[in-house]
Amino acid sequence: MVTLGAAGIAAEPPPNLARLVAERESAEQEARLHYLYQQSVVVEEFGKSGSKVGEYRESREVIFSPTGKRTDQLVGAPQNRLVRLQMTEEDFRDIREVQPFLFTRELLWLYAVKVMGEEEMDGVACWRMTVKPKQVFEGQRLFEGEMWVDQRDYSIVQSTGRAVPPIYRKGSENLFPMFTTFRGRTGDGHRFPVKTFADDVLPFSGGPLRMRMVIEYANYRRFGASSTIQFGDVGEATGKKK
Repeated sequence: MVTLGAAGIAAEPPPNLARLVAERESAEQEARLHYLYQQSVVVEEFGKSGSKVGEYRESREVIFSPTGKRTDQLVGAPQNRLVRLQMTEEDFRDIREVQPFLFTRELLWLYAVKVMGEEEMDGVACWRMTVKPKQVFEGQRLFEGEMWVDQRDYSIVQSTGRAVPPIYRKGSENLFPMFTTFRGRTGDGHRFPVKTFADDVLPFSGGPLRMRMVIEYANYRRFGASSTIQFGDVGEATGKKK
């Protein structure tokens, strides 16, 4: 859907839109350094019949130091009952670095960005943009997909895509699902990730495997503050493409 301006003509995006988004995202990242929050991860594995056959669960308390160092503490022991799937170092790195998708000024040069037009998301007039790595160097974990950006303040409302690259080694395949990360507005105007959802079939050479992943970020609170940040309605936090 394209949202037309008052004259019936779609608005033109700023020529430096990608940089404006990166600058806004850098500001959001800086703000998030001062927040504690809780993060839960659930990965489900499904068999050929469609029924769930395995599951991985973990919960963490997350804090960022003023210098940007991310520290977290497990709440209880992880529960790993996966059968064919195995959580890898890259999976956990993606949970930390790719699924939240912090499109900062430091990452901007790595990506080719294209504005696809206007689209409404959660009642917000957005620019829809495609994002693709120009090149992926060994050891990098990057994002490839789309993001919806608020036309008013250039904050990211939603992102959908995949962590790249897939990793193929002798005797092993490390594949990654398509996911969507939803953001919610905090009381002080920031947009932080509140939920990541994936439901995908991974094409392993030994046979396709369906998996589902849900990452939830909850109880955002500024370090040193006693009040908990409240988000809007659940519908606003999860978002749906219109």
